[in-house]
Amino acid sequence: MESKKIKNTIFSYLLITVGILVYTFAWSAFMLPAKIVGGGVSGISSVLNIAVGVPLPIGVLNFIINGILLAIGFKMLGSKFGIGTIFGIVMSSLGFILWQQVLHVETLFDVEQFGGFMCAIIGGALCGAGIGLTFTMGGNSGGTDIIALIVSKFYNISPGKVIMYLDIFIIGSSFFVSHRVENVVFGYIVMVTMTYVLDMVLDGNKQSYQIMIFSLKNDEIAEAVTREVGRGATLLDAEGCYSKLPQKVLLMMVHRTDKPRVMQIIHRIDQNAFVSVSKTQGVYGKNFEKLKL
Repeated sequence: MESKKIKNTIFSYLLITVGILVYTFAWSAFMLPAKIVGGGVSGISSVLNIAVGVPLPIGVLNFIINGILLAIGFKMLGSKFGIGTIFGIVMSSLGFILWQQVLHVETLFDVEQFGGFMCAIIGGALCGAGIGLTFTMGGNSGGTDIIALIVSKFYNISPGKVIMYLDIFIIGSSFFVSHRVENVVFGYIVMVTMTYVLDMVLDGNKQSYQIMIFSLKNDEIAEAVTREVGRGATLLDAEGCYSKLPQKVLLMMVHRTDKPRVMQIIHRIDQNAFVSVSKTQGVYGKNFEKLKL
């Protein structure tokens, strides 16, 4: 059991590393060569490096700024940040150094041929995919979420809004990097694209469905789903509003990957069944997500 736990932990950190490397690759290969700045500490590091002229690599600046924020966070919030946050900060800084100072990935693509808009879309999508994978495994890259937690502790404002306002300000300040208004607009396109892809990755990973089945063969369907898919089901007592006849309604919650198999079982047993399928905001409990505060 202990060996399995260690393997799972190693696998999680491996995927967190892959996610962060994808995120830093997007910055290094597409956004920075096109002088497009996104949000977060990476954006602050980019502005300081390019516009202000701080003679340090972005990876080093990223590490220093995150380290300062982490120290402030520990002082003001206590030990709220675990090893995952520290690991994410170190890996994101090393990722920037790997892609920029070691491999020079900025030479892989001709960003002028791509154009600013395509660089913003590709960069934002890769950032969202990378950070989404990192979040899915329980990791993060530090950054402005530390500021958000500090602000929300003293003021009645959600961390999400603080992060959004900070990103808007950071991207706006990128005008001093390129001195072109369109690059600021491209920065906001990165923010929107990244958010959209991030939500797709997170929701796609956790997406569940609620299926309600009205059939005379509900018992048989429930037994087949339990046996073949490994999902439980609940029979509800109902009454037809028009016919006033009692009937049973089968209710089940299934993961995204289980839905096609469940639909095949329903079709196989009762092609005349009346079925309602809806996406759920979240499912918590046994065999699903843990209920968290």
